Parts: sequence; structure tokens; C-alpha cells
Amino acid sequence: MKILMICSKKFYSKIEEVKKILEEKNNEVFLPNCYDDPATEQRMWDLGKEEHQKFKAKMYKQSEDTISEMDAVLVLNLDKEKDGEIIKNFIGGATFLEMYDAFKLGKKIYLYNNIPNGMLFDEIEGFDPIIINGDLSLIK
Repeated sequence: MKILMICSKKFYSKIEEVKKILEEKNNEVFLPNCYDDPATEQRMWDLGKEEHQKFKAKMYKQSEDTISEMDAVLVLNLDKEKDGEIIKNFIGGATFLEMYDAFKLGKKIYLYNNIPNGMLFDEIEGFDPIIINGDLSLIK
């Protein structure tokens, strides 16, 4: 199976561990945009609002093109600490949009953890994700 891993940059440190397990099960694993250079977005901000906007648009299109070639996406929705608070099973805006692309394209959507509580709960639930609660053997 061809699987694109998607998540917040905050979770990039977890990707290699998960990727290795998935590859041991003969999956072909693809990594998030800018995984190899997570500081790219900040550099675009440093160039100005217009450059950042162009960068984001390019990344959205690149993600959609990549997802179209996949069998599934795996969302690493882990706990994120922000301003001293823990956000359970965090899914950020860009990840949500990638999930939507996967849904529109009829791809399987695996969630590493439960759907996060919040204003997008119903929308994410509508994507009919397969919740694996960290059990990568459930990806088939």
C-alpha cells in the first residue's frame, strides 16, 4: 500500500519510527511536504506575506497531487503542547485540508488516535476515518 503520512511539524520526530514499522509490512511510505526541511515555511514568512501565501498555495496543490497517487493517508494526530496546555490528538489546519483531499479522492484515512474534540469534530467524523489508536497493524 502507498501511504502518505501527514501531521503537524511538531510531530516530525515521530515519523521515522512509524515509517519503519509500516515499511516492514511492505508499505511504501511517503513523507509530508517539507519534512526534509521543516524551516522552509519560516523562511517564506521571512520573505514576506506574499511569498508565504504563494508557498502555502504551492504546498496545498503539491499535497493534493501526492494524495491522488496514494492508497491512504495516515494522520499522526498526537498530543501537542501549546502555551503550557496539552491539545489532545491535535490536527492542524493544513492536515485537515489534506484529510479533506484524501476524502474527496476516495482514499483511506487512518487516524493514529481518536478524533480530537473541537469545532471540526463532525467534519472529521464525516470523512469516516479508520481510528487505529496507535496500532499500526490495523493499516491494511
